[in-house]
Amino acid sequence: MPAVNNTSPILLRPVNALGKKSLDILNEIGRFSIFSGKAIVRIFSLPLQIRKTVDQLFFIGVKSWLVIFLVALFTGMVLGLQGYYTLVKFGSQGMLGAVVALSLIRELGPVLTAIMIIARAGSSMAAEIGVMRISEQIDALDTMDINPIRFLVSPRVAASIISFPLLTALFDVVGILGGYITGVMMLDINSGIYFYRIVSSVDMLDVRGGFAKALFFAVIVTVMCCYQGYYTHTRKHGFGAIGVSNSTTTAVVLSCVLVLVADYVLTSMLL
Repeated sequence: MPAVNNTSPILLRPVNALGKKSLDILNEIGRFSIFSGKAIVRIFSLPLQIRKTVDQLFFIGVKSWLVIFLVALFTGMVLGLQGYYTLVKFGSQGMLGAVVALSLIRELGPVLTAIMIIARAGSSMAAEIGVMRISEQIDALDTMDINPIRFLVSPRVAASIISFPLLTALFDVVGILGGYITGVMMLDINSGIYFYRIVSSVDMLDVRGGFAKALFFAVIVTVMCCYQGYYTHTRKHGFGAIGVSNSTTTAVVLSCVLVLVADYVLTSMLL
C-alpha cells in the first residue's frame, strides 16, 4: 500500500487559519455595515423619538462640555507655547494666531473632541447596552415587538450628530483663547496681530471641513460603541462582567483608531 502523506494537512494549517480569520473579519464588517445602516435609517422612522434623543443629547453633549473645555484650554496653551518658540526661530511669531487657529479648526478640534467623548460617553454606551444584552433586556424588547436598534441606538446617533459639531465649535473657540493666554498675555505678542492673523488665515472652507469631520466622527463613534455593546454575547466570554468589560475596551480602542483613520481619509479628500 502507498504511504500516506501526513505533511500536507500540517502545511495547510496556516492557510486555513488565515482563511478563517479573513472570513471572520469580512463577516464582522458586513454585520457592522448592516447595523450602521439600520441605526441611521431608523432615526427618521415615525413616531420620532424626540424625548429619548433629548435625553441622550443631555448625556452626550451637556455633560461633556467641562472636559472639552479643559482639554481645549490647555491644548491651545500648549500650541501657543510650542508655536511661539518654533516661529520665533524664523522671525514669524506674529503668525502664531494663524497657526493655533488652523491647527485647532482643521485637525485637533474635531479629533480631540471625538476622543474625549469616546472616553466619557462612548464607553458608557457600550457598557450600558452590553449589560442590557447579558441581562436579556434586549431579548425582552424583541419579545414585545420593539425594535432594539431603533429604541436604543438611533436616539444616540441622532444626539451625537447634534452634539459633536457643537462641542467641536466650543473646543475651537476655547483653544484659540488658550493660545491667546500663552501668546499675548504671557509672551507679549500684540493682541491685534494675533486676532488679525486668525481672521485673515481662516476661511469658511476650513470651518466647514472641521464640522464635516465632526459629523463623520459622530456616526462612527456612536455606532461602534453601541455595536460592541449590542453584540457582547457573540464574543468569547460574552456573558457576565468580563464580557461587558471586553466589549467596552474594544469599543473605546476601535473608536479611537477609526477616528484617526477617518481623519486621514477626510483630510486627504478636503485638501
